[in-house]
Amino acid sequence: MTRRTRITIALALAGLAATACSGDDMSNGLRPLSLKEQASSVVKSGSGYVVSWAGVLSNANRWHFGENAVAVITAVDAAGKEVVHMEQPLDAVAPGASLPFSGQVTSSAKPVRVKIDYRPASWREATRIPSAFLAFPVSEVSTDRLPAGSYLVTGYVSDPFLKAADGLAVTALLRDAAGKLAGGGTAYVDDVRAGDKRRFVITVDGVPGAVAKTDVLVTTWGATAKPYEDLATAGAVPIHTVAPTTEPFVKDRGYQTINDRRQ
Repeated sequence: MTRRTRITIALALAGLAATACSGDDMSNGLRPLSLKEQASSVVKSGSGYVVSWAGVLSNANRWHFGENAVAVITAVDAAGKEVVHMEQPLDAVAPGASLPFSGQVTSSAKPVRVKIDYRPASWREATRIPSAFLAFPVSEVSTDRLPAGSYLVTGYVSDPFLKAADGLAVTALLRDAAGKLAGGGTAYVDDVRAGDKRRFVITVDGVPGAVAKTDVLVTTWGATAKPYEDLATAGAVPIHTVAPTTEPFVKDRGYQTINDRRQ
């Protein structure tokens, strides 16, 4: 084997290795998660500086869950030195859905720039059709301003499935008058049963300016698709559970067949 042949083979093997390491997104033809929105704030506290963040990851794949993704939050001071490095495990992202997340950490040095990134997800094909993964309804949402730029978000979450949801993450995303994400916070609710509703209370710190709108999104708690899959497999709560009490129409007011010429 000549030296040129050995070099050619080595380059080919290196190319194959690079392709194999490029992630499941490329090899399976799946689109990677995208960070659709992000916001952060830094507030002085008694023990240093509180760094808060919120973001929204989007999954464009309609038949696959994104599992085991990790948000990476970094912040640097005025000299460019990294003063915050936080790795936050994220819940599974349902097919064709978005995953809101938020977090908070304390830094002894003052950060001047915060960045949110994420490590790629692994992919798992859904065992149910996308429409089986129903959204978790929220109701009676109230947003109240607190001192020092904080907001209190309260409301109720319900379970649309026959099986009780062991744990749900409820995230409030606060927006300004232009619709831009200003901040967010997350609370966790346990044992949400069908036909019932559970209250959530979320405090969002360090929000600059006034809040014009609050979006509340609910996701299953856990890095894998199993909690959502189990709920969808159990089935949805029937929409109509009570028989009609009104009398039937004397005359059908709907579409008439061709053979029926009655007026």
